[in-house]
Amino acid sequence: ISRNQRMQEIFSILPDVALSDSTILIEGDSGTGKELMAKAIHNLSSRRAKPLVIVNCGAIPDTLLESELFGYKAGAFTGATRDKPGRFAQADGGTIFLDETGDISPALQVSLLRVLQDKSFQPLGGTQTQTSDVRALAATNKDVKAMLKDGKFREDLYYRIQVFKLSLPPLRERREDIPLLAQHFVDRLNRLK
Repeated sequence: ISRNQRMQEIFSILPDVALSDSTILIEGDSGTGKELMAKAIHNLSSRRAKPLVIVNCGAIPDTLLESELFGYKAGAFTGATRDKPGRFAQADGGTIFLDETGDISPALQVSLLRVLQDKSFQPLGGTQTQTSDVRALAATNKDVKAMLKDGKFREDLYYRIQVFKLSLPPLRERREDIPLLAQHFVDRLNRLK
């Protein structure tokens, strides 16, 4: 929902972008609709019949994020009584949306780079490499280029996730959309009654 010219340009290329299997980096301030854009890309893609798995990388501690992404085998750590598939395995054939990618530690970035390059990963405590046919969408509200200069984000991972980049303008730069969005939310809330 937008009248903004920059958003209209994004909307016009979205069907073509969605049909590609390229990794996409969606940049924008918090609240600009990065997750909505990821859902639109998935729904327009040839993978729409398969799962869209959303992972908020910023909300999961780094120690848990690896097992969340790649799963684990029984006995991998205390309390791991059974195998648990990770989000990449759950998204097989579909799309994984890695939100707040800028919050991932440099150590975990190496594992993420491998799965994006080779489509392979190893669950925690596992000895067998698994593969997963997944299209990755990444999003961040951070200045990744500044993080590259500071050594906080791997350059090779950056170029792997931003094969195509969508930069969503903040609402303060698209004030003409405020009445449209307000009406949309009023209508949606009225339908809930």
